[in-house]
Amino acid sequence: MEGLELVSSNKVFGGFQKVYSHQSSELQCKMNFSIYLPPQAEGGDMKLPVIYYLSGLTCSEQNFITKSGFQRYASEHGIIVVGPDTSPRGVKVSGDDDSWDFGVGAGFYLDATKEPWSKNYRMGSYLNKELYDLILQAFSNYIDPTRIGIMGHSMGGHGALVSVLRNPGLYKSVSAFAPICNPSQCPWGEKAFKGYLGDEKSQWAEWDASELVKKYDGPPLTLLIDQGSSDKFYIEKQLLPENLVEACRSVGVPIILNLREGYDHSYYYISTYIGEHFNFHAKILKA
Repeated sequence: MEGLELVSSNKVFGGFQKVYSHQSSELQCKMNFSIYLPPQAEGGDMKLPVIYYLSGLTCSEQNFITKSGFQRYASEHGIIVVGPDTSPRGVKVSGDDDSWDFGVGAGFYLDATKEPWSKNYRMGSYLNKELYDLILQAFSNYIDPTRIGIMGHSMGGHGALVSVLRNPGLYKSVSAFAPICNPSQCPWGEKAFKGYLGDEKSQWAEWDASELVKKYDGPPLTLLIDQGSSDKFYIEKQLLPENLVEACRSVGVPIILNLREGYDHSYYYISTYIGEHFNFHAKILKA
């Protein structure tokens, strides 16, 4: 496939977990993404649904494919799963590795407008335009372009919610594990938004799910939010799912918040409930 370089391929639950690299025009660097092709993709004669999974702070495309156990469920449902990286790589912006929650591994799935980040840190457009189109073209034999969903964890949960709300109709289903639901109001979000977008709060609202949902007027959408009750970042008010629930209720957008007793922020928690999320997406995408 033109422009795609195969990095790895491993057989798992009858399908293949692959990682490819490509040169990104949006980010102006080489990027990896993962793609799981379930056994149903083998003949190339069936058009399958796709789910994008967005990872959290400090992660790459590797964490989800090695830790969540999602392949079992993707294989059962016949769903292709794509996982981008979390930031540009190797572009060397000054200060990009000073902290774990800003810069490398912390792109926040937005398009930076502030120098020096605005040139490369365009994860919003990378995900929802460049990679989205690339996947549809490169894997057109396997994919039904009308059945695409998105999910994510933490910063990636924020990315999934924002991508759906900013691009009505691009994704049919959405769910999130421990998402940063109201970044304008939490320390992680304030740091990222100030750094990438500047001080103008109206700019922040454009990338904040709790603000965006108030003006959403796309196709009907149900938001599925999952949150561990013993998650340290939930307790520290980094995630604020209640704010999103309140915003959704104010405009009548259906939202489900599952609070999971005793679970934390880790992949132990994600792997426990990832099957439920695949069931949720499958119901919508295969309806």
